[in-house]
Amino acid sequence: MAAVSTLGVNKQSEELSREWRSWIAENLMLGSHPSALLPVLQQAGIAEGLARREVALALHSPYLAGAVRLSNRLAKRDWVLDIQRKLNQLRPTEIARRDKLSAQALLDEYYATNQPVIITGMMDDWPAMDKWTPAYFLEHYAQREVEVQFGREADAQYEMNSVAHKRKMAFGEYVSLVEGSGRSNDFYMTANNNSQNRQALRELWDDIGQLPQYLKRDGEPEGFLWFGPAGTVTPFHHDLTNNFMAQVKGRKRLRIMAACEVARVYNQRHCFTPVDGRDIDLQRYPLMAEVQVRECVLAPGEILFLPVGCWHFVEALDISLTVAFTNFKWNNDFYSAYPAKHDF
Repeated sequence: MAAVSTLGVNKQSEELSREWRSWIAENLMLGSHPSALLPVLQQAGIAEGLARREVALALHSPYLAGAVRLSNRLAKRDWVLDIQRKLNQLRPTEIARRDKLSAQALLDEYYATNQPVIITGMMDDWPAMDKWTPAYFLEHYAQREVEVQFGREADAQYEMNSVAHKRKMAFGEYVSLVEGSGRSNDFYMTANNNSQNRQALRELWDDIGQLPQYLKRDGEPEGFLWFGPAGTVTPFHHDLTNNFMAQVKGRKRLRIMAACEVARVYNQRHCFTPVDGRDIDLQRYPLMAEVQVRECVLAPGEILFLPVGCWHFVEALDISLTVAFTNFKWNNDFYSAYPAKHDF
């Protein structure tokens, strides 16, 4: 049964408030028997006669009937998603590693089927694999002004509120902070800081390969830089595009859930879920017990293909440098059709 509103009767008109009427409609749509609603309404101080009248009005409302028809159509879509959920559970929980995976195999076996895969052997000739170290950054780019997320540990919603956590500083100062901080989730250079950092550190993009087997290139080199200490955490969320995560330095632990698990991950706002990937609380989020959570550790030189809509939690195990790409050769425009009203 849906949560009970604290607002009651409009005393002047002796009618239920809009909130109580919405509560009745919601619970009827969720399948609650009408008789189960009456004690709750009466306990809230609503007279039995008024409560019965309002429940009867809701049951005979053409508007509620229309909403129920829509709910039934959505239930059919949920059934189709549940088929995919059950089929996914026939797959091994270990995410496959494929050495120098061909473009056609990536498309046929993973991109088109919305399945993750780790590709190895494609970053061996990247200059960044040897050059990118804190000492190299300090020697060549210390005075460049970059943008970083700060104050994350004081805000439980730091990822949703990422714009509020932007701070500019010298890159050398940030590099020294990363080296000397130990484990921390308080600061992190992420893709959300890309517009500032692409220009400030533009030469670094010459050190990364552009993976022409899989990616298209129009003009300037592509890629989003992620750089932070051990302990940085990106909470469970999904992206609106297919992504590559190319690990240059350090290791990252990921927990991954298929896009079709959306009905069981308590998605309440945009592309986020309150479920903590570090310790999934099944008492608080019991539907998660039915969700297949796959895990992997991404090592330097490995590229993870993350399918669009795929829920993922990321934790850096070491000082970490990652480059992300979204400019695939194949259709990757899924954000244009994303629901406009997603902050529900």
